[in-house]
Amino acid sequence: MSLALSLLFYIKKSKVDRNGKTNIYLRITLNGRRTEFSVHRKIRIDWWNSRTQLAMGNSPDSQNINQHLSILRNKVYSIQQNFERENETYTVADIRDVLLSKDKTKKMLLEIFQEHNDEVDSLIGKDFAAGTAERYRTCKKHVADFVKQKYKKNDIPVQDVDHKFITGLEYYLKTTRKCAHNSAIKYITNFKKIIRIAHANDWIDKDPFLHWKGKLKIVEREFLTEEEIQEIIELELRIERLDQVRDIFIFCCFTGLAYADVKKLNRGDISKGADSEEWVKTKRSKTDTRSNIPILPIAKTIIEKYKDNELLKEKDLVLPVLSNQKMNAYIKEIANLAGINKNLTFHLARHTFATTVTLTNGVPIESVSKMLGHTNLKTTQHYAKILDMKVSNDMKILRDKFK
Repeated sequence: MSLALSLLFYIKKSKVDRNGKTNIYLRITLNGRRTEFSVHRKIRIDWWNSRTQLAMGNSPDSQNINQHLSILRNKVYSIQQNFERENETYTVADIRDVLLSKDKTKKMLLEIFQEHNDEVDSLIGKDFAAGTAERYRTCKKHVADFVKQKYKKNDIPVQDVDHKFITGLEYYLKTTRKCAHNSAIKYITNFKKIIRIAHANDWIDKDPFLHWKGKLKIVEREFLTEEEIQEIIELELRIERLDQVRDIFIFCCFTGLAYADVKKLNRGDISKGADSEEWVKTKRSKTDTRSNIPILPIAKTIIEKYKDNELLKEKDLVLPVLSNQKMNAYIKEIANLAGINKNLTFHLARHTFATTVTLTNGVPIESVSKMLGHTNLKTTQHYAKILDMKVSNDMKILRDKFK
């Protein structure tokens, strides 16, 4: 059975040129989806009959226009019949492309995505971090699974991606994949880059993300208090793996280093600063920005503890960091032993540095931002919370002044 097809020739009265003429457009609608374009003919507004969709009168210009529109109409129906005859799946965009003699080679969505991911993989360590490449791989897998579930196909033409596809993908991520709101939005944002590539290369006519607005929700980030940090430090651990993870976690609580940065931290990243004290001077894996951090006494003690480790010497590394998965699993085990009822992850150490170790002790947020390697202060404000105790201490000075 043929898909429902309708044609409409029309003019836009608001777009009249200086000669009093305006373009004639053709709108093709197939099963509720439509495309429209100029037929490269102009006509005076008062010569156009919107009811018959033809030029009025018997002048040579009117006859020429009407003949052109008749040819276009016949071509559209002929193109549809050819698709039906060949038993091919087709869209309104396919009809338009054949009619306008565009390249018949369809660019496929997941092929474009894979080409992009291959380029990112080849630039790991130069323009992209390994974590970024991994996120794009995961995003492509989610999109592929959605296409298979929704369209029962392994791939679709990139022209088929519209606003409905995007909102459907977002719903799929939140329901089928059980992604939290922010995770779903971040995946959609990754996917948006692929569509922008397609648009920039003229593989699609318009950006389907034009009316999509993805807003991240503000998440309350957890952190450890001074008392909880001390409980972990004083915890007696007889299992070596837990003892090592505890050391690295505490080290990050007092340096603010993220997992990827502490894992690659080498001995050359530790040097004396202008103040003759030791500093960690490294580039962040995530953003490639410089991060310079004075080494506090407890962090220095942990470095000293592992300085004679032969395996670390061979690799020129500072600390014996395990996989991120193991670090997260073991830190939860440590939290349980310490009686801390928080959802501890390794990244929580970075939050703790921003909040409890620095800001609460009067370090200005500009300095904290610089140590964390952030490119703008707004990012730091997501990590940093001024505790009631800090506010109380600040106001105590004022209270004493007014006594």
